[in-house]
Amino acid sequence: MIINTSFARELAAHLLDINAVVLRPNEPFVWTSGWNSPIYCDNRLTLRYPEIRNKIENEFTNIILDKFPNTDVITGTATAGIPHAAWVASNLNKPMAYVRAKAKAHGMGNQIEGGVKKGESTVVIEDLISTGGSAISVIEALQFVGAKVDAVLSIFTYGFDKANDRFKEANVELYTLTDYKTLVNVAIEKGMIDGEDLELLSSWRDHPAVWPDSPDKQ
Repeated sequence: MIINTSFARELAAHLLDINAVVLRPNEPFVWTSGWNSPIYCDNRLTLRYPEIRNKIENEFTNIILDKFPNTDVITGTATAGIPHAAWVASNLNKPMAYVRAKAKAHGMGNQIEGGVKKGESTVVIEDLISTGGSAISVIEALQFVGAKVDAVLSIFTYGFDKANDRFKEANVELYTLTDYKTLVNVAIEKGMIDGEDLELLSSWRDHPAVWPDSPDKQ
């Protein structure tokens, strides 16, 4: 869910300008999942631009103040969500934690660092939602220790049905600052893609697992 559509467009433009998002419909990237993709997203590049990252943290902060002012802890996903969670926690003067992909194999064997206590509520900060698997794993880790996850906030989402279904099943709200549809629209306005590219980008969004072939060719 996008709350501030004006900011969504502004942020999409920033991501395109700094090449945090690259659109290449005719020379697709290959994800680790094996999917061909006309888009590559690396929101970690926003860390290099103080003005952009400050806008991101302020928008995250505004959402939390509006929707979840009483949340106890701000939690980042390892690793890309950690710096954003730290800045938001500082803005709100709240405790901060982060969740590893899996528990450490040494020391105390922690998966959750910083600590979220049983019964505490938390908002999770993520940089990117694709299929939603990573964020759901974080939610499950937090719920396992007895924490209540108020919501997940992400910089960007592709808006895949698979991800949306996962969040519905987990009964956790997802708020994103911008998304694939907004970004493509902004790219068209900036003259970065044409009508033929738009068709390829739309077909990928509808059938990412089999793109660039249509499902009936499989």
